[in-house]
Amino acid sequence: MDLRIQDRTAIVCGASRGLGMACARALAGEGVRVTLVARRAEALEMAADRIAEATGSRPAFVVADVGTAQGRAAVHASSAETDILVTNAGGPPIKDFTDLTLEDWERALDANLLSAVELIRTFAPGMRARRFGRIVNITSATVRMPVARLDLSTSARLALTGYVAGVARQIAEDGVTINNLLPGTIMTERLAELGATADALVARVPAGRAGKPEEFGAACAFLCSEQAAFITGQNLLVDGGLCTLTI
Repeated sequence: MDLRIQDRTAIVCGASRGLGMACARALAGEGVRVTLVARRAEALEMAADRIAEATGSRPAFVVADVGTAQGRAAVHASSAETDILVTNAGGPPIKDFTDLTLEDWERALDANLLSAVELIRTFAPGMRARRFGRIVNITSATVRMPVARLDLSTSARLALTGYVAGVARQIAEDGVTINNLLPGTIMTERLAELGATADALVARVPAGRAGKPEEFGAACAFLCSEQAAFITGQNLLVDGGLCTLTI
């Protein structure tokens, strides 16, 4: 399928590895001019090289922490007229709920809620004026099926889910969509960090395996396509059927 987004511009956050890089690679493969965002220059250089090798197009990148106002300003300055925005931030610490401090909560909300909220607030007006925009937030399947010791992640991402539900409906008539992509058990570095919890999740996936990052990236690219113009305010699970077990 021709997604009809060739020569569109995109910013992909948390794109130096994992799901963010998978989304950036998928978009670049569709001819989108992608800018990668992450905190470490060396990792971004490596990601840009890998995407160039796979797609023939080397993305630009910006070294920035989107969890800070300065980082978000740098991202906006790099490409103010962006057609596609993919928000993404690494998951917060895995802890027992009794060990969580106020500082833990503040950091999690900054990274996994407020950074996305502020980026949407910054980029959406231009998209509305140009009558085209695609915003995809990488959240988590835990908003549908909470997992023990991931309370910080689940709570922050549930708050973002509620925010998107309201805002998406306010800007839909302007040709701008906002959707959330909910990864389940995808074979990334984050999965390895979950240890025994990850093994248990993989064992429960009806598909019989963990997902591939490129499968997740393809879902992101579709939500950014011309054909997805009538899909907004939604939460798309990419989880091999895992969460349907809890309905």
